[in-house]
Amino acid sequence: MNFEATLPNALPEAPASTAAHAPSVLRPRGSNHVGMRQFNERVVLQAIRLNGSLPKADLARLTGLTAQTIGLITTRLEDDGLLLRQDRVRGRIGQPSVPMALNPDGAFSMGIKIGRRSADWLLVDFTGVVRARETLSYSFPDADTLLPQVQSRMRSLQDGLGALAPRIVGVGVAAPFNLGGWHKMLGLSASVSDQWNHIDLAAQVQAMTDVPVSFAKDTQAACVAELVAGRGRDLKSFLYLFVDTFVGGGLVLNSHLHGGIHGNAGAVASLPLQVASGGAVPEQLLAHASLWELEQHFKASGLDPAAAYDDRALEGAYAPLTEAWIASAAQGLAQCVVSGTAFLDLDAVVIDGSFSRAMLKRLIDQTTSALRNYDWEGLWPAKVIAGSIGSDARALGGALLPLHENFAPDRDLFLKVTA
Repeated sequence: MNFEATLPNALPEAPASTAAHAPSVLRPRGSNHVGMRQFNERVVLQAIRLNGSLPKADLARLTGLTAQTIGLITTRLEDDGLLLRQDRVRGRIGQPSVPMALNPDGAFSMGIKIGRRSADWLLVDFTGVVRARETLSYSFPDADTLLPQVQSRMRSLQDGLGALAPRIVGVGVAAPFNLGGWHKMLGLSASVSDQWNHIDLAAQVQAMTDVPVSFAKDTQAACVAELVAGRGRDLKSFLYLFVDTFVGGGLVLNSHLHGGIHGNAGAVASLPLQVASGGAVPEQLLAHASLWELEQHFKASGLDPAAAYDDRALEGAYAPLTEAWIASAAQGLAQCVVSGTAFLDLDAVVIDGSFSRAMLKRLIDQTTSALRNYDWEGLWPAKVIAGSIGSDARALGGALLPLHENFAPDRDLFLKVTA
């Protein structure tokens, strides 16, 4: 990524106040220049996040701030516990430099993914590294059982931090907008499905914690993870497809997550695969490119449906059924890629999912092969590339939201999800 092209210009900073400050993660500023100072601090943090540890001279060059201002900012951030001094670097011309790095223990965030087959809890540190995790599997989430689990597992992650627990800055929840949708396909009763229509998941989680709670559609949260920590660092605009129990997606335009007017951009599960005619309702993409379909093939053959999500899918009796599913899913995904390219003129289409990396490679290879059967006249063919996060993408994207909202200079980047 060309950092200098994407970094917001830092603002000239007023002289620092001489008043003593109590260290804290988000220390209140007793100055009329609070907004300007906080923005410049975020610019410096973003520079280090994208480039790794940097000496002050390089920070000044990248941000356009003066050396004096960089000195004031790095001192404040070091006092706040957000930056660490590294060992002096010798051997260069001039005085030895002291690189500044993000302090992994400077801040923490929790990400919670609520899916149709499982729930995940991740504790992420200030550098985006997963420090702890919890997982719960089920046939379908029962709210009366799941919500107490959400609270107890959040508390477990928090307790594991000990004295660092006050440095948790937020919780990001990732879940389908319509968790009870397609209940007939899933074999659920209307009452079980309707239960989720009356639950405000973000409000429920907010009642369990004192830190702010953010909410994003699960596949858009996965897209956030890819945008910030994966292939999105090198791509400006891409369609993101995530294959899970149901297939879904997200959309990035000019390095910003685009939510759409209803926050539902990238809802590829509902994409029709045929032209509607004669009163027949066309099949949707989710009927071909969702792991739910593979689960049904396994169940019909007396096999464990949970194998769709692990290495067993390409082994033994599972393998022929998986290969047949991949062939069908690739045809549907290829049509989705062509349609997305025609409307959006994208850099690439990124495909990921909650299955093995070997299975992802086969799916992408066959999707790429299926794309050769289309007439591309008038279009620039999009690259189809593998996502880099995998099954953690939704929970990780949820955890990255609070970190971004608290520490990144471009506040619109993820807030567009709920705009």
